[in-house]
Amino acid sequence: MDRSQVTKKILAGKVRSRIKWSEIAAKVGASKEWTTAALLGQMTLNLQQAGVVRDLFDLTDEETAWLQIVPYKGSLDTPVPTDPLIYRWYEIVSVYGTTIKELIHEEFGDGIMSAIDFSMDITRQADPKGDRVKVVLSGKFLPYKEY
Repeated sequence: MDRSQVTKKILAGKVRSRIKWSEIAAKVGASKEWTTAALLGQMTLNLQQAGVVRDLFDLTDEETAWLQIVPYKGSLDTPVPTDPLIYRWYEIVSVYGTTIKELIHEEFGDGIMSAIDFSMDITRQADPKGDRVKVVLSGKFLPYKEY
């Protein structure tokens, strides 16, 4: 048994029950973005959250324990993603990464945006030309310190 097997069981249960990530998140008590990342094996659930997931997907004690262990982060199988949607994010960073870096440094100075003290919100934005995907990323700025 490993974490990837638990993820597969959760995904199979999600398909069987036809439950949405937002519905699972409401039961877990966290955002749909964080909950989805957690159930895909990228975050650590606390005891209460893991219990909710156990009940939703009929997990064993061992499977529930895997949800509470700090995972090995990074979910891509290849350095360059092959899934079209994920590849577009790779493309965005490839094309706009240097722009994002320059503008963050100009505004904040020398440092990085945290992926730990971080939030994300994904919503549908109605548009007469076709609905748009709106993604808001918010991370704490962490300046490099002098020593």
